[in-house]
Amino acid sequence: MLKLEDHWVWDSWIADDGEDFHLFYLQAPTSLGDAGLRHLSATVGHARSRDLVHREVLADALGPTEGSWDDLSIWTGSVVRGDDGLWRMYYTATSSRGYGVRDQRIGLAESEDLVTWRKVGHEPLLIADPRWYKTLAEDETASETWRDPHVFRDPGGDGWHMLITARSLTHGPNDDGVLAHARSHDLRTWELGPPACDSGFGFGQLEVAQVNRVDSHWVLVFTCHPQEMADERVASTGAYCTWSVPGSENGEAPRSWDISQARPFTTAPDLFAAPLVQQRNGSWVLVGFRNTEPRGELNFHIDDPIPVQLDDHGYLIPSPSVTHGKAP
Repeated sequence: MLKLEDHWVWDSWIADDGEDFHLFYLQAPTSLGDAGLRHLSATVGHARSRDLVHREVLADALGPTEGSWDDLSIWTGSVVRGDDGLWRMYYTATSSRGYGVRDQRIGLAESEDLVTWRKVGHEPLLIADPRWYKTLAEDETASETWRDPHVFRDPGGDGWHMLITARSLTHGPNDDGVLAHARSHDLRTWELGPPACDSGFGFGQLEVAQVNRVDSHWVLVFTCHPQEMADERVASTGAYCTWSVPGSENGEAPRSWDISQARPFTTAPDLFAAPLVQQRNGSWVLVGFRNTEPRGELNFHIDDPIPVQLDDHGYLIPSPSVTHGKAP
């Protein structure tokens, strides 16, 4: 468990350098008093671990830059290592220019060692394109949902993919969640295109999305607050936070995903923003926090890993070692 005495901790993402797992997480000081204020005071904390259980807290990784486009708060992202050996963190940021949490943009930072980070450029890396994604009526360069960039290498060697939490133009609230899709060959210049999935399946947001190959199967894992799902979706599948979607059965990495096939991870209904991570022994775990805030319970810490696997249809399920929703 990662629990800080003077900070709330929530969304996280993990980079594996082959020796240590580096856990990056959102944090905000408890001195704010009201946990609802944390989003506009968030920075990125950093811890490392050999086993994903015992963690050493390091210096903070990233924070806002005064006078820049990301001067208010830093939100969830992902980290990859390029062919040039550099680590790159793609992150979400908000600005103090007037739209608060509704002004979400994507930025880039680089590092040689995963410890010291430098931001790249003086403008956002990617903004929502109104041809495909909803933007603010008062400013088409901003969006209230444009965050959680997840970057992964194209399995066929054709550069890199990025998935971004976004909203489509074709459906209403709690039904318009999509994954924006961008491509790059150098991890610095990105070309944005149409979504990698359709909307209209009862999800208002596909948050903290991640794509992994587990054994021979590709799987998409995402999060959605039950209060941001359509009533029909909650009634039919339940109030769960973490969802998975299987990829194609031929072993090829999907270029698009069928969100209508999403199923919940029922073992931990409140598990939120949980990276799917492969351990040194080859097994897989989820590492996240419990989103009990809507019930008035504050659990702002990262839980111990939950062992998981894919079932015969490619969906995320607990490993046999998990009993009653808790890892041993």
